[in-house]
Amino acid sequence: MVIGMSLAAFTEYHVILSLVGIIAGIIVAFAMLRSVPLPAMTALFLLATALTDITGFLFPMPFDPADAIGIIDLVTVGIAALTLYVSHLKGAARWIFVASALFALYLNCFVLVVQTFQKVPFFHQFAPTQKEPAFAAAQGVLLILFIGLGVAALRKFRPAGVLAAPA
Repeated sequence: MVIGMSLAAFTEYHVILSLVGIIAGIIVAFAMLRSVPLPAMTALFLLATALTDITGFLFPMPFDPADAIGIIDLVTVGIAALTLYVSHLKGAARWIFVASALFALYLNCFVLVVQTFQKVPFFHQFAPTQKEPAFAAAQGVLLILFIGLGVAALRKFRPAGVLAAPA
């Protein structure tokens, strides 16, 4: 049992949070390319991503690489939230927000690829140990896509208004 749920139910909850964060993050990333602020979707992305990281620490397993990625991701989401909700994307906060939000999304997509190769039989057959070329190629393509997305978003995301209303 984890926070009153069976391990299977908790795992499902964690996966749903993760997928919500990834989908919301992709929507936010593409909106950045059009310089369109999406306050509600951005909040959903940051919250779902943070909750994914937090719930990831609750699994009854010893500290592993997934926990290390979770720590890095949680810090990155915190930076994105601070630059958005405290600094309101003023000055350097704009590019720090873009970089940290996209890095957090990349880390979640990285883990999605790892989990896909571990858990989905069709993909698992191509990289059962995750040391095979298919796994490296998938992660390499993901990295290249996110580098391109990051460069484009840094250049284009210049919202006319303030993304988050002052507190």
